[in-house]
Amino acid sequence: MRKSGVALQRFVEILTGSLFAAPVYQTYGELIVSEHYQSAGFKMPLGLIDMRAVLAAAEGKNLPMRVASLVRDHLISGIARGKADLNWSALARVAAENVGL
Repeated sequence: MRKSGVALQRFVEILTGSLFAAPVYQTYGELIVSEHYQSAGFKMPLGLIDMRAVLAAAEGKNLPMRVASLVRDHLISGIARGKADLNWSALARVAAENVGL
C-alpha cells in the first residue's frame, strides 16, 4: 500500500475500523505503524516454534497451510536478518524489506 501512495497509518485505520476491529489488530497495527518492535514479549523465534508446530500438525493430516507457510518463511527471514530479538510484529518490517521499502 505504501508503494501505491496509501499511508500505513491510514491503511491500519481502515482495517481496524471495519473487518479487523478487534483489540489485537489495533494493538499490533499501532506497533507496526510506529515500528515499535522492541517490546518483544513474543519474539520471532517463539513465533517460529508455533508456526512449525501448526505446519507439522497440518502435514500429519495432509492439509495445506499456505499462509502459515508464508509466515514461517518470513519468520526465518527475519531471524536470518538479525531480528530474532524483535516482537513478531516486525514481520511487517520483513515484508516491507522484501518489496524494497
